Amino acid sequence: MKFTRRSFLAASSAAAVIAAPLGARAANLPRNMRMVIGSKSTGGDTYQTSAMVADALSKKLGINIKVDAVGASDAFKTLARDKRGTTIMIFHDQSYLGYLYGVTGYDNIFADYAIGPTVAINPGNAYLVPASSPYKTMDDILKAAADGTRIRVAIQPGGVSEIGFSAMKNAAKVRAPGSEDNIVAVNTGSQSDKNQAMWDNLADVINGSIQANEQFTQLDSSDPKAMRFVWLTARPETLEQAPEAGMGGTDRAKMLSFASPETSVTLDGSKDFTFDKEFFFLFNKDMDPEISKAIDTTLGEIYASGEIEERQKAAFFIPNYLPQDQALKHLEDKRDTYAKVIDDISSKS
Repeated sequence: MKFTRRSFLAASSAAAVIAAPLGARAANLPRNMRMVIGSKSTGGDTYQTSAMVADALSKKLGINIKVDAVGASDAFKTLARDKRGTTIMIFHDQSYLGYLYGVTGYDNIFADYAIGPTVAINPGNAYLVPASSPYKTMDDILKAAADGTRIRVAIQPGGVSEIGFSAMKNAAKVRAPGSEDNIVAVNTGSQSDKNQAMWDNLADVINGSIQANEQFTQLDSSDPKAMRFVWLTARPETLEQAPEAGMGGTDRAKMLSFASPETSVTLDGSKDFTFDKEFFFLFNKDMDPEISKAIDTTLGEIYASGEIEERQKAAFFIPNYLPQDQALKHLEDKRDTYAKVIDDISSKS
């Protein structure tokens, strides 16, 4: 094809029109942004998913976004101080569960910050028992509590680790009022602390995750460290999006057997309790809304292309982009559901 000056100018003009939305978006953003996260670990799931999102946004917008693992308290403080939009945040449901449980350093995110889009789900939140446990299922555990047996559950109090424990107590109360007193917390710290509580016979059930504990479910049942899954809190619709091979020796079909409806932990006697650990953006509420809009719009384009979804699934995350307005309503609904569970058992905790 022969290019004339006129055709070259026309082509250049067309390219400029196509690139204009992205260029205009990027022009309104700080050239360097700090993404604080509610974790101090650079090897955990919060850092992993945040790094994927930050990398994709940086490339698409042509700006620098640095992930900074400062922990929840410092992340909230840093975000609250920065109205310029040079600081953004990614965290998960702990951000509002901490407030519901009254954890120091957690405020009402729905009042104090602007909720941004969701980006991913970690479907791995789990509860496990020793391989030698007489309790084979959650039904066994709840029946034992109803029969007067004390069930000790190792958790890290005040958030994602505790919400499933609260759901157990609530289910016990719905099934056999008063039996919730027999579901008792063993408050620990990290996952290794919870594992050790099981191995030291200080807990009958522990909170864990597919990622951290699946390896122990593959041990011979005679091994004192061997465990068994009894419950995955994720919605079945979430787990159905996981790779068919699952993780380790636990495939997707097996995972689904530990989740609702095959494993039922009732919410109210008619439907099951479920919990997806979701990651989402938080913004300073006084930040220029054009910045959050640019991030939201660009994320929509990134997820539409499919590349980030492949990266997330390879790391055992479930892609979960919801635009800012939908994300707010979705997270408020989750907050309200879990607030009721916590309130209903608070007098018995």
